[in-house]
Amino acid sequence: MRRTPTIVTALAAAAAAATLLLTGCVAGEGSASGAAASSTPGTVTKGGTLNIDFATYNPLSLVIKKEGWLEKALAKQDITVNWVQSAGSNKANEALRSGAIDVGSTAGSAALLARSNGSEIKTIDIFSQPEWSALVVGPNSTITDVKELKGKQVAATKGTDPYFFLLQALEANGLSADDVTIQNLQHADGWAALQNGSVDAWAGLDPIMANAQASGAKLIYRNVAFNTYGFLNATESFVSSKPDVAQTVVNTYEYARAWTLKHPDETSQILADAASISLPVATTVITERTNLDVSPIPGDAQLKVLKKVGPIFVQTGDVASQSNIDAALKSLLDPTFAKKADPSAIGG
Repeated sequence: MRRTPTIVTALAAAAAAATLLLTGCVAGEGSASGAAASSTPGTVTKGGTLNIDFATYNPLSLVIKKEGWLEKALAKQDITVNWVQSAGSNKANEALRSGAIDVGSTAGSAALLARSNGSEIKTIDIFSQPEWSALVVGPNSTITDVKELKGKQVAATKGTDPYFFLLQALEANGLSADDVTIQNLQHADGWAALQNGSVDAWAGLDPIMANAQASGAKLIYRNVAFNTYGFLNATESFVSSKPDVAQTVVNTYEYARAWTLKHPDETSQILADAASISLPVATTVITERTNLDVSPIPGDAQLKVLKKVGPIFVQTGDVASQSNIDAALKSLLDPTFAKKADPSAIGG
């Protein structure tokens, strides 16, 4: 179980990041231009609306929404905050691409997929390092091994971490996507399909997966290395035209991270309420399968994971070529805002 450091430790980490910036040693240095924020120094946005998502797979977004910190921080600029729920990374990507939201939460794999296919987004903060995906079978299933999925029906939400988790799990066990029939279902629908017998297995996502497990479902394959990080993404038009608001969003996320690390019980309750799950299940998600005590700065750690996932997109036909992946890897991450993060700028 991951235990939580004090808020002092978390805030000290932010200060350390700022110090590293001055010495040019921050993780991910040079991995993104950061030009969007620095191109318009002193920008002060007045009026308008910030459209930002919240998602049960992003606990920090739930805490920020519940506590109203973002509304308070932007009130002095007469900016309204409009919260839009994302049911999965694929839905967040759709909303970002259409301009329905300015900032959205996805898995790292989903962000890379979107950028590789032309979505003009930047990752401005890392909100977690989760173990939120696994392969799940029903309580009465006799399947105990990934190899036994050959010829079976498997539910997964394309464009999300569970989908790419499934592909990696199959490959690691000598199978491929051609060896199974993948039913493209949204996360909650995948669990429902497993329950009614429409599929033999499901590539699950927390907190739905944790709730399913509490109901008797069995996790037959887990591998934390196949889970990519939680990425907070913003449209390029947003970060270039409203860099001050983007900075406030990241400042708020880092304030929320420190608060959450200090208040795991309250965070679990917020998740339980938002996801309509029991407190014990929410506690499992927060304390055992969600690592919030990570650097918020997008950089080398994330690139290392994404470079492993990228070629899978090409193999499955989700991205046209490896050159698209390579270009996305060079342009997706923008560490500028996380490097400048100032949690103290946000009042509780």
